[in-house]
Amino acid sequence: MEAAGRAQAARDRVPRIDPYGFERPEDFDYAAYEEFFSAYLAILTRRAIKWSRLLKGGGAVQRSMTVKRYIRKGIPLEHRARVWMGVSGAQARMDRNPGYYQRLLQGERSASLEEAIRTDMNRTFPDNVRFRKDAEPCLQGPLYNVLLAYGHHNHGVGYCQGMNFIAGYLILVTKSEEEAFWLLDALVGRILPDYYSPSMLGLKTDQEVLGELVRTKLPAVAALMDGHGVLWTLVASRWFICLFVDVLPTVLRVWDCLFSEGSKIIFRVALTLLKHHQASILEATSVPDLCEKFKEITRGRFVTECHSFMQRVFSEPGSLSRASIARLRERCRAQLLAQG
Repeated sequence: MEAAGRAQAARDRVPRIDPYGFERPEDFDYAAYEEFFSAYLAILTRRAIKWSRLLKGGGAVQRSMTVKRYIRKGIPLEHRARVWMGVSGAQARMDRNPGYYQRLLQGERSASLEEAIRTDMNRTFPDNVRFRKDAEPCLQGPLYNVLLAYGHHNHGVGYCQGMNFIAGYLILVTKSEEEAFWLLDALVGRILPDYYSPSMLGLKTDQEVLGELVRTKLPAVAALMDGHGVLWTLVASRWFICLFVDVLPTVLRVWDCLFSEGSKIIFRVALTLLKHHQASILEATSVPDLCEKFKEITRGRFVTECHSFMQRVFSEPGSLSRASIARLRERCRAQLLAQG
């Protein structure tokens, strides 16, 4: 009864809706979260003071070793949009193209593009109160605009399922359609290698790259996957397509590093999850069992405690150089093209 009372007290103190408008799930561990956050609050306070000093005076955020180090330790909520815009190059591109976003919205029309985007509006973050039709203001309108503008901007991509979640998160963080558009451009156009084109060759390539990395770093897991004939597209495609949105509670900390350091952070996060849960994964005896294990590894205290999780992301996978990733991508891409 005493434990139940503490849990209820924690439930009363921790808001049911998080700062970005997401409702906490029914099985959310309020007591564990309150315990973690009470300790993490001191870290957040120290980080906020350092960031305020670093960003004093305004201006665009420039890449540097200090900024990189600070980003790995987390960007305070109030500075996140500004830092993402600076380190990704989105701010510079927006400044060079004044009025471009509005011109995209006022220009050409494409019935097929508009219909594809509309289809996904109500599917975007049903657990977020700000995307519901009765919200005031409702973010479905800004989301539609950002996706429509990007479809006109990048005809080679247009609109692809999964982009709605990416753009939706960008709107929640930036509170600006135009900034969300330019950050989406940074992700799809430069940071992610061809994830959302009609062929999705870059996405397929990176899933194969993950498989190769697991064979090298976690051979027992790779052997189990191969033994059951399970492809990475079955268990990890959402990690790549949605960049861990709606999968990891620490997704914003991952995105901090994604905008700063590029797409290899996706492999670091995936390998960290797999390595930490390797023993559990190896207990799987069937394909359904294996799929369930992969769902479980993105839940629980290991991923909720974002500070320690991100420390592990940069230590547990070991060396993961850009050059090695580039070589693996080249080889995997060639194999996929040869297969037709």
